[in-house]
Amino acid sequence: MNYFLVKSEPAVYPYQQLVRDKITTWDGVRNYTARKHLNAMNKGDAVLFFHSADEKAVIGIALVSKSAFPDPTDKEGKWTAVNLIPFKLLNNPVTLAQIKNEKKLADIGLIRIGRLSVMPLTKNEFDIIVGLSLHRT
Repeated sequence: MNYFLVKSEPAVYPYQQLVRDKITTWDGVRNYTARKHLNAMNKGDAVLFFHSADEKAVIGIALVSKSAFPDPTDKEGKWTAVNLIPFKLLNNPVTLAQIKNEKKLADIGLIRIGRLSVMPLTKNEFDIIVGLSLHRT
């Protein structure tokens, strides 16, 4: 199993909408590095769902339900998408401030490459963030 983090503005597509929809196509990504990470996603991989903009927090966990396929919103045929399904709402959101305060997370893409919308995580990084959700801020 691989681990990832995706970012979405809650005003555009919040985790709660994924729960209501039961499945979504994660499309519209137009960054070469993010595309590389989408292409690395396999069915069953775990994905942390980060609300960007004002909220700046990991809200829930999704699973990849379909590996990379041609992005249906791409007329040129060079971009990819994956399907995600909701798995679990975190006990408590994990804020960007909490993540930045955790020394073991200093090298994750969320901190190093803040504008990247899809990024890999190690199992340990994933577990640390999920563990942080067990504590109220």
